Amino acid sequence: MPAPERRERREPNRRPEGEAPAEPRDPWTTLSSREVYANPWIRVREDEVLRPDGSPGIYGVVTTSLAVGVVALTDADEVVLVGQWRYTLDAYSWEIVEGGADRDEDGLTAIRRELVEEAGYEADHWERLGHDIAISNSVTDEIARVWLARGLRAVPDDPDPTEELQVRLVPFDDAVAMIDRGEITDSITSIALLTLDRQRRSRWRSDGDPGA
Repeated sequence: MPAPERRERREPNRRPEGEAPAEPRDPWTTLSSREVYANPWIRVREDEVLRPDGSPGIYGVVTTSLAVGVVALTDADEVVLVGQWRYTLDAYSWEIVEGGADRDEDGLTAIRRELVEEAGYEADHWERLGHDIAISNSVTDEIARVWLARGLRAVPDDPDPTEELQVRLVPFDDAVAMIDRGEITDSITSIALLTLDRQRRSRWRSDGDPGA
């Protein structure tokens, strides 16, 4: 068996302490691109590329629609969590209400629809929570956008045929603790809840709350 090819080790691009970072640049060159798989939810393409070191290679990218989520809070400061079996992980998962925007559907319209379909709630007050989230940026271009919803009203739910759901109302602090205990592992849910928790703590410190 031939010995594996040895490649010259490149030193990390470290900069002297205090020196401003270089202007970001794209070190990749795309030579060609072809779609290798598609279904109603995802598309997979394979690109022929020149890697940052100039060597040829391939890169696979999974393309999806915008992902949306909502931290829906009751007047009693409870979070609406939805439980479902995640086929890809072969495991049960507790999450905030999430979904995907349809083609040409804006994110807020999509998550309003998902809140009704999955959990059976409408909300009077909506605001963006945090910034866009890159779900797994080495393999997919999927971006998630999250909202905070208050003033909930119960309405009939209408789950998708692919979903068998449980809905729980969990006190906000308990939901954050579920992340620490590994009971919530979904990335959108974790980032959304921790973002809101940080915002609350920052607000409490600004207001001089002795318990913050």
